[in-house]
Amino acid sequence: MRRRHRFIRGHTARITRIAGVDLISEVIRGVRVGSANARLVRQTAPGGVRFAAFDGSGFHIVMTGTCWLIGHGDPVPLRPGDIVLAAAGAEHGLSETPCALPDLPLAEMGPRPPVTRSPAAFEYLCGAYRLEHSRTPQYLRALPDLIAVSPDYDRHPELRSLVDFLAADLSGDRPGSGATLRAVLDLVLVQVLRHWQEQDATSGWPEAAHPGIAAALREIHEHPQRRWTVGRLSEVAGLPRAAFSKLFTTAVGQPPMGYVTGWRLSRAAQLLQETTAPLASIAPKVGYSTEFALSAAFRREYGVSPGRFRSATPPTRRTVEAAPDAEL
Repeated sequence: MRRRHRFIRGHTARITRIAGVDLISEVIRGVRVGSANARLVRQTAPGGVRFAAFDGSGFHIVMTGTCWLIGHGDPVPLRPGDIVLAAAGAEHGLSETPCALPDLPLAEMGPRPPVTRSPAAFEYLCGAYRLEHSRTPQYLRALPDLIAVSPDYDRHPELRSLVDFLAADLSGDRPGSGATLRAVLDLVLVQVLRHWQEQDATSGWPEAAHPGIAAALREIHEHPQRRWTVGRLSEVAGLPRAAFSKLFTTAVGQPPMGYVTGWRLSRAAQLLQETTAPLASIAPKVGYSTEFALSAAFRREYGVSPGRFRSATPPTRRTVEAAPDAEL
């Protein structure tokens, strides 16, 4: 029986499940601040294509034909219905035959190529959130670089419906498709992460190594506005300050206050994008005493002012067909 999930691991997975925190929902909130992109790709050129690493998260869904997922490990065979998740935008490729990743031509970013009706070796849907001004959430960076899932569509018809809906939405100029794209990408990512959790509960999504670390993370997520210090967080965790700091850094991949700052600014970015609240009212909600303090921290993290971040409307790129040099 064919394995129903496979992955190419590029690093050691860290804590990505916290008691009392729905991390899949946090993942979606984290990537939603990026630009949503999707397209249907027909692989008409011989060989395959290589996708450069990027800041964000993306997936491929094989629609017709067979191909191989190429990473920095052994090639993985893919069949129609299989889904590949590049959780943190790792470099990878799709190829007609097994090969080395450097052997594949790099997908050139630029204007869309002309539509072609040439025979395709395989066809796949691509979806991605590109984070131009922020980092991929820690939870996604903690996962294996590439994950290949073979869903049981009979048990999960809702995923089949999502795939069919996305394919139909990308196959023509349908009114409202730009508005629906982000929501559909959200749902596909949720379903892929759920399937992978179901199929391999032991890989990449470990439980918190210490309940105190989980408690501290939960408090940070639920109450970013509090005046957190390492000392106060260690009290929440019920650990001595030095031991807490060491355990937290080992489990999460960054020191406690670095994590607090990143989470506060991520929440600020979400509020800027999803609400019309003024910066002066957002600042205290995410732990900053003034809008000026938040603005300075935000600019350091995202490279733009909060106002420019809010006013920038990410473009939605769509196409019916694309050659291998198409932009995603």
